[in-house]
Amino acid sequence: MAHTTTDERVHETNQVEITGRVSGDPTVREMPSGDELVTLRVVVSRGEGQPVDTIDCACWSAGARRAALRPVDGTRVRVEGSLRRRFFRTPGGAASRYEVEVSRLVRDRR
Repeated sequence: MAHTTTDERVHETNQVEITGRVSGDPTVREMPSGDELVTLRVVVSRGEGQPVDTIDCACWSAGARRAALRPVDGTRVRVEGSLRRRFFRTPGGAASRYEVEVSRLVRDRR
């Protein structure tokens, strides 16, 4: 295992870019803090005959929220952001899930 010294610079990044189709309608929720959250799902194909991935996306900024409300089910979009792990409680106990925290969402016109 390699060790880094204080003189070494380690470049770490958490950037995500996905292109896929919106699945269903976005969900708008008001948080206890008064902040608004818009969530949506994007389905991404791995290729012909391969399974698809359904990616949860969370839009916190005003621009991302507005952009997330525009596309309808089936619209092809490009999402940029960072991967986040969210923790929450369920009737069965603590749980977590990964989602993309969206910084930019645009319609993909390809």
